[in-house]
Amino acid sequence: MNRLRVNSRSALGVTALWLASRALMLWLLAHDDTPLLGGGTVSREVSRLYVEWYGVLAHGAFPTHDVLWQYPPGAGVLLLAPRLLPWLPYFQAFVVLTLAMDALVTAALTHAGGRPGHSLLGAALWTGGLPLLLHLPLARYDVQVTALAVLSLLMLKRSTRACGVLGALGALVKVWPALVLLGTPRGPASRRAWGWAAAAGTASLGALAVLFDHPLSFLQGQGGRGVQIESLGGTVLNLARHAGWPGRARYQYGATELVGPHVYAVATLSLTLTSVSLTLLVLWRLQAQRWSEATPYDAALSAVLLFTVTSRVISPQYMVWLLGLAAVCLTSRHTSQRPVAALVLAAAALSTLVFPMHYAEVVNGTWAGCLLMLARNGILAAAAVLSFMRLWRSTGPDEKTVQTTEPRAGSDRLPDRALSLS
Repeated sequence: MNRLRVNSRSALGVTALWLASRALMLWLLAHDDTPLLGGGTVSREVSRLYVEWYGVLAHGAFPTHDVLWQYPPGAGVLLLAPRLLPWLPYFQAFVVLTLAMDALVTAALTHAGGRPGHSLLGAALWTGGLPLLLHLPLARYDVQVTALAVLSLLMLKRSTRACGVLGALGALVKVWPALVLLGTPRGPASRRAWGWAAAAGTASLGALAVLFDHPLSFLQGQGGRGVQIESLGGTVLNLARHAGWPGRARYQYGATELVGPHVYAVATLSLTLTSVSLTLLVLWRLQAQRWSEATPYDAALSAVLLFTVTSRVISPQYMVWLLGLAAVCLTSRHTSQRPVAALVLAAAALSTLVFPMHYAEVVNGTWAGCLLMLARNGILAAAAVLSFMRLWRSTGPDEKTVQTTEPRAGSDRLPDRALSLS
């Protein structure tokens, strides 16, 4: 009974924090034209770019001739979603729907953390961590994508079918949610999750191909991308400007990228490191001998961190993904990622200093801008390495074996106890 009272008070605290912090985020969005908040650059993506794409999508086609269109076809559905609120202008409708998905994530994390043996730290991290990015999350569709990934992970214990379907839908919107299925326990549970993901992904892609022209046109834009200034490679090149490197920053493909000598080599190195990260994750899965309830959550955070750090592009909204996955990890008392979650919070706070507050410093390559990027990306790199090391150790053979019970044949539920599948 006492535990129920504590959980109820904590849930009310999370609710109060959500209401207060989201009101602040809305106020910041209303004052987006303030120079310190980016001078209108944050909201411009929705008010101009998304609206323009909406007009094309509403006529049954993807914006094939726009190099800024670099998103899988499922993104088109989200950008059309404001049609559900026809009495509101597009921008307001988009923000309302984003807040609704944010509230759904908060409710799901609160419900998951309120169960016996779990923790509301995850709900607190998401609720208190998202405002560290100021109003940016309200003006991008990454909250919606993160919601699909979070719900996919939280549904794993209850329904591997729903886990797979949600993961596939997320991947159709922004690819990375496919990584949330990486840590599904070996055996029938994993086969069901991946099987349903494949079926749902194929069916959804087929439906989009019927409803829209050129559903795979985004691949053209992705192929031309270079090294974005906020990426790890971009940080190295920006620092090299102080050592005489003759490159410069240029806006292209929807981001500020660095152009000049050796950029192609840095981009190639980034892709190579991404391949190495994938290899490491496959090796982890092959050698892992024990699964706890938190292992799928930890694996998802570790995978997305590795792919983010090694990417040619690290946009500020990527922090929304990491905050969501870190929050899922913290709903379980068995997670190995608590210190990683703290690093993610620190990186989110620094990301706000980078964009929108001091982005001109970064673009101009000043020492202040370079040091900000070095600090933010250094924390992200440390978080990625620490995350993978803790994931590897938590599933290795050198710790106490945890007993498990296999799910019944045909069952769509995972056992409530910690898993140990070799």
